[in-house]
Amino acid sequence: MPETRPDILFDEAGVCSACRHFELRPNVDWDARRAELVEVLEEFRSRDGSNYDCVVPVSGGKDSTYQVLKMLELGLNPLCVTASTCSLSAIGRRNIDNIKRLGVDYVEVSVNPRVRHRVNRLALRQVGDISWPEHVTIFTIPVRVAVQYGIRLIVWGENSQNEYGGPATAAEDRVLNRRWLEEFGGLIGLRVADLIGQDGIEARNLIQYTYPSDEELQRVGVTGIFLGYYLPWDGYANALLAQAHGFESWPKPVEGALMNYENLDNQFHGIHDYFKFLKFGFGRATDHACMHVRRGRLTRADAIDLMKVHDGKFPWTYLGVPLEHLLDQIDMGLDEFHQICDRFTNRRLFVANRDGELERDRHGNLAKVNYDNVHHDRVAPAVATSDAATDHAA
Repeated sequence: MPETRPDILFDEAGVCSACRHFELRPNVDWDARRAELVEVLEEFRSRDGSNYDCVVPVSGGKDSTYQVLKMLELGLNPLCVTASTCSLSAIGRRNIDNIKRLGVDYVEVSVNPRVRHRVNRLALRQVGDISWPEHVTIFTIPVRVAVQYGIRLIVWGENSQNEYGGPATAAEDRVLNRRWLEEFGGLIGLRVADLIGQDGIEARNLIQYTYPSDEELQRVGVTGIFLGYYLPWDGYANALLAQAHGFESWPKPVEGALMNYENLDNQFHGIHDYFKFLKFGFGRATDHACMHVRRGRLTRADAIDLMKVHDGKFPWTYLGVPLEHLLDQIDMGLDEFHQICDRFTNRRLFVANRDGELERDRHGNLAKVNYDNVHHDRVAPAVATSDAATDHAA
C-alpha cells in the first residue's frame, strides 16, 4: 500500500497502520466481542415486536448479505434499506432480490435520476469522483429511514479506517456518527450545500443527500455500530457465506480488481476506481492484494505482479458495459472525460517523456514510476509478527 493513500500512517519500521491494526486481531477476544454484540442488540431490540429491531443498510453485495445473515442468525427483525446506486447493474438487482429472499422487510429509496446524473457530472468535474453522490447517500438515506421509522439502531459493516488504514482512534470506532461521516464518508471537500444553484439543482432536490439534524437523531436516539468491530471482518469469508445463500458473483475478475465478488452493483465503479488510481497511484486491485497479503493468502511478490496486471487500466468497459454508454448517462463526451482524467492525474506518480507528457500504451494505460512502493535508499527493519504477511514497506 503506497503512502499516497489518504489517512494512512507508517511507523518507523515502514509498516502501515492497516497492517498494524490487523496484527492486533489475534489479541482480540472475539468470543467476548460477540457477547458484547449480543448485549448491544438486546438493548435496542423492540420489546413488544411493534417495530423493527434495527436498520441494516444493504447494497445487495456480499458484505451486506453477510450483515443480514448475521442479524437473522441472532434472532433480530431487521429493516433492510437500500440507497439507490448511480447506475444499477442487472446482477446488482438480482443480488438485491436475493437479500429479500433471505426473509426480511426491505425499503429502497431511489433519488431523482435526472438530478443524480447532474450531481455525478458535477462531482466528476469538480472533485474527480463520479460516485460522490452514492458515497453520500449510502450514509444519509439509512439514517433518514431510521429516524422516520423510529428505529434506534443501524448495523453497518466494516470500519474502512481499520481495514484499509487510518487514524487509530477512527480505526477503533465501534459507532458511525455524523463526525465519522464528515471525516471519512467520502465527501472529499465537496459539501451537499455546495451543489445548490449549480446546473439547476435546488435545495429541494437534495433532501435525501442530507444527514438528519442532531435534534432529529436525539429525538429518536439513533446510533450506529460497525459489525466489523464485533466480528472478525474478512471480505473473502463474507463472500463465501453470501454465495452459499444465493449471492451471485461475476463470471471472471471484475475490471480493475482481483476478485469477482465485489463492486457488482454500480456500473460507474470502474470510473471511480480509475480516478483513485490517477490521484493516488493505486486502485482496487491494490486494496484486494493488500488484504490477501495480510491474511497470508498471497505473497507480497505475487501481489505486486498481480497489481501490475490489473490495477489502473483505462476503464473502457466495466461489467462489460462500454465507457461511452456510461458517459452518455451523464451527458459527457469521451474528449471531456479524457481532459478531466488529465486534470486529476498526479503526474509525479507516472512515467512521462522528456517533454513531461504522460506516456500511455496503445490501450491508453499509464505506467507507474514505482510499483513495489519500497524506498530503495533504506531497508525497513524486520518486524516480529504472528503473521509473516505483514512485511509491508512504505
